[in-house]
Amino acid sequence: MVFVKVVDVSKLVGKTASLRGWIYRKRDQKKLVFIVLRDSTGIIQLACKGIPEASKATLESSIEVSGKIKKDDRAPTGFEMQVDKLKIIGLAERFPIGRDLSEEFLLDVRHLWLRSRKMTAIMKVRSTVFGAIHEFFRAKKYYEIQPPILSPVACEGATDLFEVPYFGKKTYLSQSWQLYAEQFIQTLEKCYCIIPAFRAEKSSTSRHLSEYWTAEFEEAWADMDKGIKIGEELISFVCQRVARDCQEELKLLERDVKEVKSIKAPFPRITYDEAVKILKKDGKDIKWGKDLRTLEERQLVSHYKKPLIVTHYPTAVKAFYMKLDKDPKKVLAFDMLLPGSGDEVIGGAQREEDISSVASRLKKSGEDLKSYDWYLDSRRFGAVPHVGFGLGIERLIKWICGLPSLKEAIPFPRTMTRMRP
Repeated sequence: MVFVKVVDVSKLVGKTASLRGWIYRKRDQKKLVFIVLRDSTGIIQLACKGIPEASKATLESSIEVSGKIKKDDRAPTGFEMQVDKLKIIGLAERFPIGRDLSEEFLLDVRHLWLRSRKMTAIMKVRSTVFGAIHEFFRAKKYYEIQPPILSPVACEGATDLFEVPYFGKKTYLSQSWQLYAEQFIQTLEKCYCIIPAFRAEKSSTSRHLSEYWTAEFEEAWADMDKGIKIGEELISFVCQRVARDCQEELKLLERDVKEVKSIKAPFPRITYDEAVKILKKDGKDIKWGKDLRTLEERQLVSHYKKPLIVTHYPTAVKAFYMKLDKDPKKVLAFDMLLPGSGDEVIGGAQREEDISSVASRLKKSGEDLKSYDWYLDSRRFGAVPHVGFGLGIERLIKWICGLPSLKEAIPFPRTMTRMRP
């Protein structure tokens, strides 16, 4: 028997076809059983008359069916199969997801909720986003590398590390590839990766995950402006690809495809100093030198329809490896904030190539230089100007899909309060 996918039935009107999938919905009548079958490509209504197996089959049972395809405007997708034969492959027990669709319950049964049309659509968009990132960097001749997940040192902050026992010693789950990426620029010059990252932040907001995926890039002989340009082009490319390839998924998620498609480089750019002036004008009490909080970032992006780039942050709130500006109170760092949500989707900077500056700032932050000796070799042996950034993939997916929380943008979210299923 040759099986076709649900997405292809529109080409088979008036013909007999065979499908296989799972029972998404079921409605029993006296002489007729209506079943909505789903597979990875979509759903279709099945009309089962005089088919005993149709009455026996339960929600989420896996089945194989054969019958004639007809056009029916009353059906959920405009097509219906008049079933001649139905075979139950896996008879499902009573499915636990019913009327209770609360957030915590759906997280408890996330392994089953993935079967919902909403989660299926999100996962398809997610797959497209990952593919587009690879496509973007490879087209520009960046080399993909695979840095370690276990790291002996902190990259962003020692307080946010997950400690892991390691053969009588201790190591940490990686916060970022960045320290390792800087070792590659003296050989590959242009590289990128897509990896999981881990932050032990004691935060349960809709903007944070303990485990998430990040796309990161590093390039030699490049400055902050080049990093910003690559970031703009990458976000634009991903949005255009999703708008082209995921129209049905965005429609199901009630997301305006035009808004996603409107994201094209270049993006508006302001300095941290300008951001503070805007916020003060808007009535926000913010002192120069403080990092921008969620409320302040949302206020800033309310003035723009495209992602907003903020540059030249105070040195005190940024990492030790970021290059000092002419004014040493500032660094050549940039963040990209998404419109509407204000979520920081990209954080990047030109890197400091001067070893004495990097070492001095490590000491000021209380770090043991011996732990970073291997990292400082990139400055001892042929240091060059370079730039890089990290892109939070779940934050981009959240914005593209119009989701209220990052927890919906990843298959199995890990947070401060959740580590299963």
